[in-house]
Amino acid sequence: METERQPETGAEPKRDVRLAVTRIQLTNFRSYASAELVVSGRPVVLAGPNGAGKTNVLDAISLLAPGRGLRGAKLSEHIRRGPQLCAQAKCEAVRRPGAQPIEKLPSEALWAVAATVTRGGETYEIGTGLSIGPGGGERRQVRLNGVPASSSADLGDVVQMTWLTPAMDRLFSEGASGRRRFVDRLVLGFDPAHGRRAVRYETAMRERAKLLKYGPRDPMWLDGLEREMAEAGAALAQARSETVARLNAMLAERGEAGAFPQAQLAMEGETDALVAEAGADAENALRDAFARARIADAESGHTTKGPQRSDLAVRHVVKRADARECSTGEQKALLVSIILADAWELSRRRDGKAPLLLLDEVAAHLDGRRRAALFAEILSLGAQAWMTGTDLNLFNNLEGRADVFIVDNGRFTVQE
Repeated sequence: METERQPETGAEPKRDVRLAVTRIQLTNFRSYASAELVVSGRPVVLAGPNGAGKTNVLDAISLLAPGRGLRGAKLSEHIRRGPQLCAQAKCEAVRRPGAQPIEKLPSEALWAVAATVTRGGETYEIGTGLSIGPGGGERRQVRLNGVPASSSADLGDVVQMTWLTPAMDRLFSEGASGRRRFVDRLVLGFDPAHGRRAVRYETAMRERAKLLKYGPRDPMWLDGLEREMAEAGAALAQARSETVARLNAMLAERGEAGAFPQAQLAMEGETDALVAEAGADAENALRDAFARARIADAESGHTTKGPQRSDLAVRHVVKRADARECSTGEQKALLVSIILADAWELSRRRDGKAPLLLLDEVAAHLDGRRRAALFAEILSLGAQAWMTGTDLNLFNNLEGRADVFIVDNGRFTVQE
């Protein structure tokens, strides 16, 4: 197992740490048979060649929050493709001499991620992974401070995070599903219950679709499922709308004073308009819409109404242009602007606890002025940002103010 010593914290006082991962341990996770990384709580830079395993570390951290992580991958896709660490070795790894044990999953886990997370004056031990269930199927397990959690949604009360990845460069040019996932990730920071409501809605929607396709089309069963969909669906739409309003207010407050352009957000879709118009009666209005759509949904084979068909629209305020019409560079700058506004608003609403920021290869796509501005805002926020890049020189502005590691072939080397 790769065990690295904790780097010096330099001039940054420990009291500046708000929400941070201070230790992350990977077992049979993607390119890592076993690895551990210990950091101070400051921003973290992982530099190294393509394929070195940098993004896999960010992917593992993203699984400490609700959802399927920054890749949105199936859980089985995280299993290491290569020699794996044996069960006994995994047990010994977390009990090595001189180390404090951290939260871990049973030794039969197909992959596991364990972490120590600090939040203000509290410390949390989080473990998540994939294992074989009693019936032989694969299932995800989540543990928080030694206690099994009902689902990954429970982690949202402890860890808030957001991320930018190279795949998101196509956010404004591809389908609406990616933009919905993007806004839902932002909502989770303000409302951890958003993920649970999404699961409720999707479960009821799938059951309704089965009844409409295969029968029996029992009106009482359909009424019950549509009532569940309406309750969860209206709450989903309202939470998205409230988050968009918060971000628009922060974006307007920030204006064009910084290096990043002001964006303006809006939720678009029939359901969003229906919920906004109906107000307090949104659930009843949405339930009636589902009932009227039964025949159309049965014929089409999918649910034609609901928040699963909403879209996020983004405009460049100064240029008065939709984001999809902007250059690639301006689209990246708009995304960074939204992420920073989200971080500042969350910090304001959570007593100065900024969310974790996972920024994969972001620095390489920004010019020098915007790169310096991004780093300055991260430091001003007091946020722990995990950043990757192939060129260490891109992070010179962070010298002495971040934990820097060279990553090569799954090994971490501290840069003094």
